[in-house]
Amino acid sequence: DVRWFDYWLKDKSNGVDHDTQVKIFVMGDNQWRDEPAWPLKRARSKIFFLAGSGQANTPAGDGKLVEQRPADKSSDHYTYDPRDPVPTIFGPGNFTCATDLRPLSNRTDILVYQTEPLTQRVEVTGFPSVELYAASSAPDTDFVAKLCDVLPDGRSILVADGILRARYRQSRARPRLLEPGKIYEFEIDLWSTAWLFSTGHRLRVIITSSCFPRFDRNPNTGRSIADSIEMCTARNRICHDDQHPSHIVLSVILPR
Repeated sequence: DVRWFDYWLKDKSNGVDHDTQVKIFVMGDNQWRDEPAWPLKRARSKIFFLAGSGQANTPAGDGKLVEQRPADKSSDHYTYDPRDPVPTIFGPGNFTCATDLRPLSNRTDILVYQTEPLTQRVEVTGFPSVELYAASSAPDTDFVAKLCDVLPDGRSILVADGILRARYRQSRARPRLLEPGKIYEFEIDLWSTAWLFSTGHRLRVIITSSCFPRFDRNPNTGRSIADSIEMCTARNRICHDDQHPSHIVLSVILPR
């Protein structure tokens, strides 16, 4: 904003010092908006639980995002092969941005969970995160979570994403390998966003174990990337039941 530079660098009295402290751009609505603080104080946490009957692989599966905590004992599986990682879908100029993820639709090493078409608009502005209950056949692996906006025409637009290396689930300073087959809780930070999901759209969460080359591949061996020359496949399981309620937490903005 030229006014900001004029005020601070040229000593112009133009009222910038009285502007609101925060200005955000809400994608989907494509509007700039002034806010008094960040994070937004009127934001309310909303949880969507991962659910399904064990066939959530690809968008054609039975994975769902639901507001009621699942009661059935169920889980989904996929195989992560670091020799064939899920590719990063870059936008123009090789930047990560709001790209269409439909090129990943036929991969069976991703799990897809989505809502029914929305009956009213939902604004998500803040810091989304995914609480994942998962197990792996490997001593170390990665978990990637992506939040997408699915349009009525089928486009799946990336809104926010994040990754967690399993060994760092508790601390980066004190890494701990996994006990194969044991269920652990993982918190995946999806950073921040400001996005309006329109009526008729769906919220979608994608779970996988790679996004290459944006993130380096985990060889699944438990050894450090620096000296690991071997790779092995990992059979990863995502749980979503009453004892292991995998879910996404969204900051939903209530109308003023």
